[in-house]
Amino acid sequence: MTAPTPTSPDRRTVLRGVAVAGAVGAVGVPLAACTTENSGAQADGPRAGEQGPVTIGKVPDVAVGAGKVYADSRVVVTQPAKGVYKAFDARCPHQGCLVKKVEQGVINCPCHGSQFDVDDGSVVRGPANKALPELPTKVVDGDIVVG
Repeated sequence: MTAPTPTSPDRRTVLRGVAVAGAVGAVGVPLAACTTENSGAQADGPRAGEQGPVTIGKVPDVAVGAGKVYADSRVVVTQPAKGVYKAFDARCPHQGCLVKKVEQGVINCPCHGSQFDVDDGSVVRGPANKALPELPTKVVDGDIVVG
């Protein structure tokens, strides 16, 4: 085996370079997942109920232990227990994406995987670190009213 020339790197230098490149690549993947380019539907604009009470749906639309996202209104309504209705701002506090669905007791954000409890909107799984804001909700003649 011949000694390396001053212009060619030795094996140790090459291996260090590969290790550094791999570490940078591994860090870059999670960071790319949270960019606004990958965040899906941004929920800009006003939410139902910000200007006063608004009827957004019917009681039969929301099953016990589940919920429904009213995308046009930017509100998610849950029924954690029979006859108990809760409404939350449907914009994920992580980056403002609109939550997509409610299943198995959690409200799911499709952008980065945050999950929120149907009972109180608290964070079940991040990256969100704040709860979904709860909104005043009542039932009037079978209608769900928010605001």
